[in-house]
Amino acid sequence: MLLGLGSALVAAVMYGVASIMQARASREIPEGNLTPRTVIDLLRRPLLLASIVLLVLGYVFHLVAVRQVPLFLAQTGIAVSLVVTALLAVRYFGDHLSRLEWGAIVAVVGGLVLLSSAAGETGTERGTPTLTRSLFVVLALVVLVAFFATRFEGALAAAVLGLAGGMGYAIVAIASRLLHDFVLGDLLTSGVTYVLVLSGVLAFFVYSLALQRGSVTAATTSLITTQTIAPTIAGVAFLGDEVRDGYWPIFILGFVLTAVAAAVLVRFEGVQDPVRGIDEPAPN
Repeated sequence: MLLGLGSALVAAVMYGVASIMQARASREIPEGNLTPRTVIDLLRRPLLLASIVLLVLGYVFHLVAVRQVPLFLAQTGIAVSLVVTALLAVRYFGDHLSRLEWGAIVAVVGGLVLLSSAAGETGTERGTPTLTRSLFVVLALVVLVAFFATRFEGALAAAVLGLAGGMGYAIVAIASRLLHDFVLGDLLTSGVTYVLVLSGVLAFFVYSLALQRGSVTAATTSLITTQTIAPTIAGVAFLGDEVRDGYWPIFILGFVLTAVAAAVLVRFEGVQDPVRGIDEPAPN
């Protein structure tokens, strides 16, 4: 339990820093659609490449988390990346947290404590052809939604693209649990491996496009919500994750408390200027 939750929190730190880098880099190019040209433009940004490296490193810890603890606990731990973003903004940008936002940070920690106490056995279900095909179908729907959403601008487009990106990252979490083992030959022949890689790459670039079209609030609220809720449902319903007997009320309270607090912190993140450099102080 401690290894899994600790790994999720380490991943959250890396993801929180990477999101700031990604937001800034995405705003440096004109708005685009989900095309090879836009992808190439993004990949020319050193800051974006640095965020990719950080995300990959974070995924190593994320992988440990989803294999060690129920998905609802691992994904809620990942939501702590919003706390990291808020605290980094205070430290490096000179921003100030209101009492509400400090309360939200305490609530996230409290929610994690409740979820940890409610977590039962981690499911041992692994990939089956039906589950793998289902993930490919969901991934195709993500591509379809993203394709149409890039035709629009503004907060609604950012929210829809954030939702699509969140579903992509949700597939990454679910697929990470479905992997049978880590033998190279088996990984190369497993459909789960390919849906994991494709969904991760797609989610990253879809989220970058979301950050171009609206505030970080609009993009990140839907992303964090989707990538937390979808694996939670999948873990309990299909992968054998368990909540301890008699702890369902605590589980629900912890989940709701963390989700609401994360939404408050997403609002805080969204009022920051994502194109401001990390070394530049916030204007007074």
